[in-house]
Amino acid sequence: MKNYRRILWLGISLLLLAGVAFAQSSKKETQLRTVRGLVTDKSEKPIQNGVVFLKNVRTNIVLSHFTDEEGNYRFAGLDPNADYEIHAEFEGQKSAVRTVSPLDSRKEITLNLKIDRKKD
Repeated sequence: MKNYRRILWLGISLLLLAGVAFAQSSKKETQLRTVRGLVTDKSEKPIQNGVVFLKNVRTNIVLSHFTDEEGNYRFAGLDPNADYEIHAEFEGQKSAVRTVSPLDSRKEITLNLKIDRKKD
C-alpha cells in the first residue's frame, strides 16, 4: 500500500510539473513582440516606399519591409528573447541603426527612424 501511495504521489507531482511547464511555454508564445514606427526625412515628412531592415543579431536573419504611403512600417511575431538591429534606407541614404533588446519588456515597441535625404 505504501508503494502505491508513493507511485500515485509521484504521478501527481509529474502531472503538476508538466502543467506548469506547458503554461510557461504558452505564456512565452503570447508574448511575441511587434516593432513599428514611422520613417521620415529630416524635415519630418514621411518617406513612402523606404525600406526598413530588421536583423536578428543572434541568427543574423534579416527581414525587410517597404514603408506605406504614410511612412509607416511594422514587424510582428518577433522573439522577445532576441536582440534586433533596425534601420531604414531610401535613395542611397540610411537612418541611424537602432536596437531592440530583450531587456525591454514591452510587447509593442515604437521606433521612428529619420533619413537625411540628399539635396537636389
